[in-house]
Amino acid sequence: MRSSAGFFLCSLLLLLATHCTQAADPDVQPDPKTPCANWMGGAPGYPGHNGVPGRDGKDGRDGLKGEKGEEGMQGPKGDQGEIGIPGREGPRGFPGQPGQKGEKGEGSFVHRSAFSVGLTERAPHPNVPIRFSKIFYNEQNHYDASTGKFVCSISGTYYFAYHLTVYLSDVKVSLFKKDKAVIFTYDQFQKNNVDQASGSVLLHLNSGDEVWLQVYGDGENNGVYADNINDSTFMGFLLYPDLDAH
Repeated sequence: MRSSAGFFLCSLLLLLATHCTQAADPDVQPDPKTPCANWMGGAPGYPGHNGVPGRDGKDGRDGLKGEKGEEGMQGPKGDQGEIGIPGREGPRGFPGQPGQKGEKGEGSFVHRSAFSVGLTERAPHPNVPIRFSKIFYNEQNHYDASTGKFVCSISGTYYFAYHLTVYLSDVKVSLFKKDKAVIFTYDQFQKNNVDQASGSVLLHLNSGDEVWLQVYGDGENNGVYADNINDSTFMGFLLYPDLDAH
């Protein structure tokens, strides 16, 4: 039974081979592995999908350093940079030539007021201005020797001081401004001795104000003394004027 089937299959294949040989182009030789390729070939298939990209390869080694190229053209000028830190001070230069003499400026008025006077008489009268008639300095004539008073001509701040020789009796004196005692000084006399009584003060004066020194009391404390070797002095001067008034 098996031999009959094999004989039938071989006969069929031989018949197909003979038919394919007659229908094919006599000039084209068929592939022996596909006897009916030129008769039974199908339509071309579609291209396959792109494959996944392969992994990056390892970096290669650096090549040899190339030769130096030619110098290129100079580029455009860049923007100005920020100012740098100042450098060290250089050596001092030689003195320059004297400049031309400038024009004469306007003179400024300097306010002056000062006096310094001394006593010539002994035991001045109490409760009235002591008249210091020995003039040491009174260039502006702001001190009146006939009255013993300093009369303010320039409003401002003044300094006044007195140094009195004390002899034969105690001394009580006061410095007055505009009929009002400002400071008082008392010195107790020691027998067979010559003493000193002094005082000083800063005062603000307006133009026309008067300042003087006087003995106060009933006259029992009037030991202010002066002779050819002992002085009793009174002085004052302007420290600075009022700016809004001058």
